[in-house]
Amino acid sequence: MIEAAQAAGSGLLRRHAQLSELMVQTKSGPADLVSIADREAEDTVRGLLAKARPSYAFLGEEGGVAGGSDQAQRWIVDPLDGTTNFLFGCPLWGVNVALEREGEVVAGVTYLPVLDELFVAERGKGAWLNGRRIRVSARGELIASVLACGIPFAGKPDHPVFAREMALLSAGTAGIRRTGACAVDMAWVAAGRWDAYWERALSAWDMAPGVILVREAGGVATSVAGDALDIGGGNVCVSNGAIHAALVATLDQALREEASIA
Repeated sequence: MIEAAQAAGSGLLRRHAQLSELMVQTKSGPADLVSIADREAEDTVRGLLAKARPSYAFLGEEGGVAGGSDQAQRWIVDPLDGTTNFLFGCPLWGVNVALEREGEVVAGVTYLPVLDELFVAERGKGAWLNGRRIRVSARGELIASVLACGIPFAGKPDHPVFAREMALLSAGTAGIRRTGACAVDMAWVAAGRWDAYWERALSAWDMAPGVILVREAGGVATSVAGDALDIGGGNVCVSNGAIHAALVATLDQALREEASIA
């Protein structure tokens, strides 16, 4: 998994240096950009993973589902998380590779090529950044915490709910951040740089490695409602654990308040 993520990252770095020549297309909406770099990176990852474990199933953002004889084991891959950042020359983007076994993510790699940060986690073996053990933060109150979030852009749902979340949380925290890449935000929660992260419109490949990174770093991963996490459920909330209940309660309050207005 590490080899595959780093190989894809090397190819993306070369493409990143050729941004003016890169062919860009629109995907599902005007603000959802995709380039040939995504597809090249996914081909690289898929080829190396298939060579190592040819029987495993595969789910990739670009290529979708590919069958394998062993359906209990599945690779989940986002070859370029933070495509818009990548295309606009921002360094905050990465490669996500996760292994799901019988419905549970058991290993994950997030590689941020420009920053040269390699995040790795395996169930029961901790979370690591460039070979150094990482832990979630120890802050225990929202007022002292820095949160990260996903901001819905054009074509995404829940804009009014997000505005309500900001109204409630911006006045009661030390700060709210958005990097533009779920891979970055979740890895940084695992490393203690952020205290929590949530987003209401995501895919499995966005969050899969980050889930085990956060859990193996001592944190918590649930749905935004605080329920058991389904990585195919389209939303996630991860934190250091200590502020989780308070954050989930505030997110629920935002949802209820917006619903009452609507």
